[in-house]
Amino acid sequence: MKQEQKLEVLRHSAAHLLAHAVTELFQNTQLTIGPATKTGFFYDFLPERNFKDEDLPIIEQRMHEIAQQKLPLTHEQVSKEYARELYKDNPFKLELIDQIPGDTVGIARQGSFYDLCRGGHVESTHDIQHFKLLSISGAYWRADREKQALQRISGTAFLTAKELRMYETRIEEAIKYDHRRLGRELDLFSFQEEGVGFPFFHPRGKRILNTLTSFLRAKLDKANYQEIATPAMLSAELWKQSGHYAHYKDNMYFCEIEKQEYAIKPMNCPGAMLVFKQRPHSYRELPLRLAEFGLVHRYELSGALHGLFRVRAFTQDDAHIFCSKQQLEEEILSNITMTYDVLKKFSFSTIIVYLSTRPKTALGNDELWEHATQALKNSLEKSNTPYTVLEGEGAFYGPKIEFHIEDSMGRTWQCGTIQVDFFQPENFDLHFITSQGIKDRPVMVHRVILGSFERFLGILLEHYKGKLPFWIAPLQVKVLTITEQQTEYAKTILDTLTNWGIHAELDVSGDPISGQIKRAQLQQIPWMIVLGNKEVEHNTITLRYLNGKQEFGLTLEQLKDKIAAEL
Repeated sequence: MKQEQKLEVLRHSAAHLLAHAVTELFQNTQLTIGPATKTGFFYDFLPERNFKDEDLPIIEQRMHEIAQQKLPLTHEQVSKEYARELYKDNPFKLELIDQIPGDTVGIARQGSFYDLCRGGHVESTHDIQHFKLLSISGAYWRADREKQALQRISGTAFLTAKELRMYETRIEEAIKYDHRRLGRELDLFSFQEEGVGFPFFHPRGKRILNTLTSFLRAKLDKANYQEIATPAMLSAELWKQSGHYAHYKDNMYFCEIEKQEYAIKPMNCPGAMLVFKQRPHSYRELPLRLAEFGLVHRYELSGALHGLFRVRAFTQDDAHIFCSKQQLEEEILSNITMTYDVLKKFSFSTIIVYLSTRPKTALGNDELWEHATQALKNSLEKSNTPYTVLEGEGAFYGPKIEFHIEDSMGRTWQCGTIQVDFFQPENFDLHFITSQGIKDRPVMVHRVILGSFERFLGILLEHYKGKLPFWIAPLQVKVLTITEQQTEYAKTILDTLTNWGIHAELDVSGDPISGQIKRAQLQQIPWMIVLGNKEVEHNTITLRYLNGKQEFGLTLEQLKDKIAAEL
């Protein structure tokens, strides 16, 4: 933790260094805010003219020059009157000054540069050596699209040169294996101007999503889940009742139907509650596990959109479990087990778990929050799952467990969550009949494992660097012939593979075998079946893997065994 705190202080100081350099190079730029983040830092500016990508190396060079001046970083508390005079021409800083409690505010200084700040810096600009500016993007003041549009410059900083070099290597790999590039090359999905932020899935991309869905459905069937489907658009009154309208309306899409306001669902949970409420329930039915592969829509700022990682429409592998208080820990435990079981299927060996607690704006009383949080803690401890507490990071209706996966490039991604909710069952007046014949409130558990199918597909493409494993690859086998004389035999092999449920195609290009192999490799097809006269004569096949390894003289029965092992 001490190392993490040092890194946060360094990155906070690097944000000040960035602002210092920008104000020297672009003197009429207005400063807003610039915090450290988990991966680096950013600063939001209102420039006189928009920054361009070619400005980044110039700004970064000026940052290095200022760093070499070894300017001391100091911090002092000044009166608000003095601070207002400093920032009389900056409405953003004046707004912040007015909202800071007390009669004084903090000012950080380095040379001639100063900034409104709570403190926490390195001793000198010379301590900020290992940093890199990464991107320019759009932002809004206070993340409110109704307010002033700004430009955000993002960067990262590390304590050592080695850590920065490792980061730069990861960045180079991330660019090389960017899922957006792979999506185009492998013909999986696209984005169109007619639907900004809404992905279009091509046949092979949709096939991957179908495989993911089938895989999860099999898990859910074994665990006694029942699948439902709820409408994409529901009355705004429902979202007011659930609390989403008050807490989430800026990220929702609305329309009017017959003079009534409707909203496209950003979440699946209210629909599941209406299904539960449709008829009376006995304690014998609990836990009732309702699963839904629900398409949701959320408004995201255009500057925040990023391939499949941040879209405006996505499908969640949602589940809502209604249980008694006595069943709660057992349900959480079973979902922890299922989450690990699913994620490890994709070769994510490092899974980091967090427990997010009550946020500042939350529904319900302290007692219910404590009960819900304790149930999550007990389940994590019973399952021997190490975890870190994230104070105040829970949903507005309940605490949650978060599962973060580490990919092959050392990056972490949040996917699964398990959230306990005592409040929505009360909002919707849900109940069941106990063994004593009286009404009682169920507890609701919200659960996703992959989270967003779209985002998870993007993660998979970069994790495997486009080389998806056999079981999930959209095209698993390509059948290749050395000459046209093997075509009829090849068709027989193709029919056999199709009957086995394998996604296979026959290369009918007529190209030399070397060209067929190269094309299959570019398409990242896991297996190639190569057929010549020898294979036809002995009723065998040659199996060539994507990495170039080959196995000769395999019978169809041997091939079937290998496929079964892969699946």
